[in-house]
Amino acid sequence: MLRGHRTWVFDQKPVIVSTGTVGGPFEANGALAEDFDLLHSDLWLREDSYEKAHRVMIEEAAQKAIEKGGIQKEDVQFFLAGDLINQITPTSFASRSIGVPYLGLFGACSTSMEGLALGAAIINAKGAKYVLTGASSHNAAVEKQFRYPTEYGGQKPPTSQWTVTGAGMALLSDKGEGPRVTSATIGRVIDMGLSDPFNMGGAMAPAAVDTITAHLTDRNIDPSYYDLIVTGDLGQIGHEVSLDLFKKQGIPIDDSFYSDCGLLIYKSDQPVLAGASGAGCSATVVYGHLLNRMKKGELKRILVVATGALLSPLSFQQKESIPCIAHAVSIEYGGGNTP
Repeated sequence: MLRGHRTWVFDQKPVIVSTGTVGGPFEANGALAEDFDLLHSDLWLREDSYEKAHRVMIEEAAQKAIEKGGIQKEDVQFFLAGDLINQITPTSFASRSIGVPYLGLFGACSTSMEGLALGAAIINAKGAKYVLTGASSHNAAVEKQFRYPTEYGGQKPPTSQWTVTGAGMALLSDKGEGPRVTSATIGRVIDMGLSDPFNMGGAMAPAAVDTITAHLTDRNIDPSYYDLIVTGDLGQIGHEVSLDLFKKQGIPIDDSFYSDCGLLIYKSDQPVLAGASGAGCSATVVYGHLLNRMKKGELKRILVVATGALLSPLSFQQKESIPCIAHAVSIEYGGGNTP
């Protein structure tokens, strides 16, 4: 299964049999609203805290994925998921009602592809027949923890990004019809010394480039093998930085087939500054919009590179720099052989 230094190639090609995506009011007005299974009209979801509302979204996305997969939750062997809140409490608390054996993950905004990579590895090794995996974030809960409460009304710099309110879940299986997970490249922690929590994209870009470069090297393929290479939430700043780094390294990647989930989810007139962010960003865009495009035949091979900033409120207060990571997973649908 190991190819090169840090890439798994899955000979069983686990299938994404179904997905569930849930969003909030800002996402309901976004560019990809039609690709969500469920959209809410407010941030509270009839709960008395944003963190509890966050938990509800996870439960709803998980339930949607299981229902659409045509199985019962008792059929799922493992649930691999995480979020951005302290001790991933929304996901852990949601697991009480989901009732599936649970492995909590924290890779910040890279969690979606961390979970998909690990879930595919478990399925590929015949360790399970069904694995549920995903990630989520809630704008008001995350902003309160990492920056300022939204009620404070603090002005943000143009490098900052809008945290997605959303949850995306995927149900993986060893059989069935649907897009297949063909490989995964595990990221290294990269820290270039940046410490600004309002410039996550710039901090994460080198980690994305490092993982993409390793993936291409380990699999001995050209970037053009993919119809689309998409990062998780670099936003406009990080996207431009990564393109500059690819150019310096002589890697032929450009905007014709390289994009970012944080640049896709919202409309151009929404006030998101440098774009979207959050663990729910890549999870909802991939498990909603991009897999829908694959099923329509618009895309056959994509490489999803979820990016994460591994800081905490404590590390920021202690004036630490921001370590970052990116995990890449290739998803294929329709003909062709995997190298």
